Amino acid sequence: MAEKKNVVAIVCGGGPAPGMNAVISGVTYAACRRGWEVLGMYDGFSKIGRGEKDYIRLDPSVIKGVHLTGGCMLKMSRFNPTKKEEDLRKVVETLTELGVTHLVTIGGDDTAFSSSSVSSYAKKLGSTINVVHVPKTIDNDLPLPEGIPTFGFETARAFGTTEVCNLMEDAHTTNNRWYFAIAMGRTAGHLALGMGRAAGAEVTVIPEEFSQEKIRLQQVVDILTGSIVKRYLSGENYGVAVVAEGVIEKIDEKDFAELGNVVLDEHGHIRYSELDFGDILKQKVLAELEKLDIKVTIVDKELGYELRCTAPVAYDVDYARSLGYEAVEYLAGGGSVAIISIQGTKAVPLTFEEIRDPATGKTRVRRVNIDTVQYDIACGLMTRLEKADLDNAEIAKAFKMSPEDFKKRYEYLF
Repeated sequence: MAEKKNVVAIVCGGGPAPGMNAVISGVTYAACRRGWEVLGMYDGFSKIGRGEKDYIRLDPSVIKGVHLTGGCMLKMSRFNPTKKEEDLRKVVETLTELGVTHLVTIGGDDTAFSSSSVSSYAKKLGSTINVVHVPKTIDNDLPLPEGIPTFGFETARAFGTTEVCNLMEDAHTTNNRWYFAIAMGRTAGHLALGMGRAAGAEVTVIPEEFSQEKIRLQQVVDILTGSIVKRYLSGENYGVAVVAEGVIEKIDEKDFAELGNVVLDEHGHIRYSELDFGDILKQKVLAELEKLDIKVTIVDKELGYELRCTAPVAYDVDYARSLGYEAVEYLAGGGSVAIISIQGTKAVPLTFEEIRDPATGKTRVRRVNIDTVQYDIACGLMTRLEKADLDNAEIAKAFKMSPEDFKKRYEYLF
C-alpha cells in the first residue's frame, strides 16, 4: 500500500504583521525539501469554515522573494471557527478532503486556540491533523519568554518610532502643539513603550503602570495634563504623548459611556477602532488646561494600521523565515499542538497547555514587566509629574492651587 503523502496547509488568522510572507516562505522551502505538498489557504479559516477549497499550491518558484514584502499573500480573516461546532467540523472536513495531514497557523492568541481546537476535533472525527502555531502580533503580548519578541514587533516598533519622531518635529516646528499618539496594543503596552522610548516621547502611558484592576478616566487625563504643565514651565509648550490603546480596558465601566458605542469583535474583544479614545483624551485635557490659562493645540493620532503591512526589517525577515522553517521541522519530527519559538540557539516548542491561562482557558497575555531597569529608565527619561513634585510650590502655582491643595489633589497618582 502506498504511503500517505504529507500535505501541509498554511492558514493566516487575525490582523497582519510584518514578516507574514517570510513565515510562508520558510514553511514552503522546508516542506518542499522534504517532498511535502504545500497548500496556502486563502482568507484564514473563513472559507474553509464554509467548506470552500480556495487555496494556492506553493513551491519555491511561487514564493520567490515574498519574504521581503509586507502584507500577507494569502490574505487573512478574524473568522473564529471555535464559536460553532458546525464551523469547526466544516474546517476539519474540508482540510481532510484536501488530504491535509499537517497544519501551520500563523496568528495571535485566538488563532493559536483555533489551531489546537482543529487538531482536537480532527481526532474526534477519526482523522489526524498535526498542528503547529507560529506566534504573530505587533502587540508582542503572547506568552513567550521575556526578551523573546513575537515576529513583526521590531518592524512595527521601528516604523512607529519614525512616525513619533516626525510628530515630535512637527510639534517643535509649529510650537504650542501636542500630539496624543494612540498606539495599537489590545491589552499590553509593549508597542507604545517601545516607540515612546526609542523616539524620546515626552510621556508614554501603558496599562501595566496601573496596579488597580480599574481606574477612572480622569487619572489618565491628570497624567497627561501634568506632563504638559511641566513642559510648559520649562519653556517648551509642545510635545508628544504616546498612549497604549490597552489603557481603555483599564477604564472603569462608569466611564464607558464617554468612549462611545462599544463594539465587540468575533472573539469578544472591544473593537478599539470604533472608539475615538484619542479625541476623548484631547477634549478632557484641553478642558483642564483652559482652567490653567495654558493655550495649546492638541492633535490626536492613531498609530497601528499603517505599521502592520510594511515590509519587515532584516531582523524580522530572518526571524520569521526561521520560525516557518522550524515549524515544519517540528511537524516532521511527529510533534503537534504547540507554538514554535526560537530561544537563543534552539527552536523550542511550547505546548498550548503551557501558555494557556487555567482561569480563562485562553492564551495567557504577556504584559510589560514594569519591575525592570528598562522600565525605570523609560520613566526616568519622561516628563511627567513625580512624587517629589507634590512639594513643588512653582508647579502648584501653575495649577492655581495652594501647595497643600495641590498635594491633596494629585497625591493619588503615586
